[in-house]
Amino acid sequence: MPIPRLVLDRAALLVIDVQDRLLPTIFDGDRVVANCAAALKLAEALAIPAIVTEQYTKGLGHSAPAIREAAGTRAPIIEKTRFSALTPEVDAFLSARRAEDILVAGVEAHVCVAQTVLDLLASGRQPYLLTDAISAGAPDQIAPALRRLERAGAVPTGVLAAGYELLADATNPQFKAVLGVVKTLRAPLPLP
Repeated sequence: MPIPRLVLDRAALLVIDVQDRLLPTIFDGDRVVANCAAALKLAEALAIPAIVTEQYTKGLGHSAPAIREAAGTRAPIIEKTRFSALTPEVDAFLSARRAEDILVAGVEAHVCVAQTVLDLLASGRQPYLLTDAISAGAPDQIAPALRRLERAGAVPTGVLAAGYELLADATNPQFKAVLGVVKTLRAPLPLP
């Protein structure tokens, strides 16, 4: 059985429903926003396609400001009402870029993230769960959802691990840009 490895020219990032009105109900929401924004910045530094979805904006508002800022004009923001983010628009975006290794981040782990990942697997793509950038309103739903998705074939990883795997080599011309994003995620060590 082949071991899944992220490949730069096959990768894309999908950030799911990190929205203003939903975030106050999300467990560790600030961490999720910071890590999703960092993932978007890594995607930009590595020149991999990125796309953001928003679920039912009339009720849940738009993407958090940090997500909109990190997405900039490079990552389109798509509104949806389906729980799965693999809408026809998102599917076309990924297909046009021949993206097969899909980094997945966002909320909620057991609803939109889960249904999206299952649809990505069914479409023949390989999802990579950025587990440090995924959460839910009900903390007890996160671990079972991630376990289910891993058993279905998704690969758990983190924002930093994925960034380094895509970078592959310290001589990569994007190393300094990636390192800049990495430094924003590393917490300073406490003084003795």
